[in-house]
Amino acid sequence: MTAPAGGPAASHDDHDHDHPHGDGHAHDHASHDHSGHGHAGHAHAVPDSLRAFAIGAALNFGFVVVEVIFGLYAGSLALLADAGHNLSDVLGLVLAWGAAWLSRRAPTRLRTYGYGRSSILAALANAMILLLGTGGIVLEAVSRLSHPEPVQTGIVMVVALVGVAVNMGTALMFMAGRKGDLNVRGAFIHMVADGAVSLGVVAVAGAIALTGWLWLDPLVSLAIAVAIIAGTWGLLRDSVNLAMDMVPGGIDPEEVEAFLAARPGVSEVHDLHIWGLSTTSVALSAHLVRPGAALDDDFLGETCAELKARFGIAHPVLQVEEGHLQCALAPKDVV
Repeated sequence: MTAPAGGPAASHDDHDHDHPHGDGHAHDHASHDHSGHGHAGHAHAVPDSLRAFAIGAALNFGFVVVEVIFGLYAGSLALLADAGHNLSDVLGLVLAWGAAWLSRRAPTRLRTYGYGRSSILAALANAMILLLGTGGIVLEAVSRLSHPEPVQTGIVMVVALVGVAVNMGTALMFMAGRKGDLNVRGAFIHMVADGAVSLGVVAVAGAIALTGWLWLDPLVSLAIAVAIIAGTWGLLRDSVNLAMDMVPGGIDPEEVEAFLAARPGVSEVHDLHIWGLSTTSVALSAHLVRPGAALDDDFLGETCAELKARFGIAHPVLQVEEGHLQCALAPKDVV
């Protein structure tokens, strides 16, 4: 039997559902041994990074065009290779931009969680694109070690310096949000990596102009590629984990289970799942056994509020059972 705080009880025969306006919703299911169902609020914050993605994509695409033009003019294979790498980053930014925009769309009847998961897919695609682009740099560098080619170092240095400014300026736009959003973190790593590549091109061009050592170009390129791979590996790992519904980083499932088990009247917690709805939103579902305890809207609301405050779980779904019947999902090996 369900009832909003201070309100009349709903009848099993009428199949009414009460929805208290707070941190949780309560539902009664007459055909099951379920006393309640709690949901946190479904508000979707507008991402602050939308404008940064748009500006970053536009600036970097413009710089790609500049690099191609001057790379051909200066006969610089390094600039052309960097242009190809930057083009892959433009694609990554467009993917991230599209995912951030999709995450704002409201849920539909068929897509009940909305499009927030697109941000996870975009982060995964970003990591893969960056690794593939870095692989291209490695192949080019190995080739140039055995066949170094002269370049017009002055033009290369000027264009590469512009690249440093463009990439680092774009990275600054993503700096604030990189810790709270894996998608923004991917874009930040992209831009810092590109800035490092451009800075390496400047340094190499200057050193070649002074010494004539053409082998410096591919050697420094290899070192930069190793640094990019090391920085991208964590992004790839985290995005794959989120795509596979692993518990998001920073949340200890044992602490969450202990908190739920310590709630008033709870004798058992089972079928606990914690996963990422997007790169910023975390969901939880769990069955709580409360023997002889009537549905308490305050219990649901307070539990949902605490889950959000303590663990950052903004979308909890709690199923409360009286425990008269054995739940089919109670065994730990059942999903």
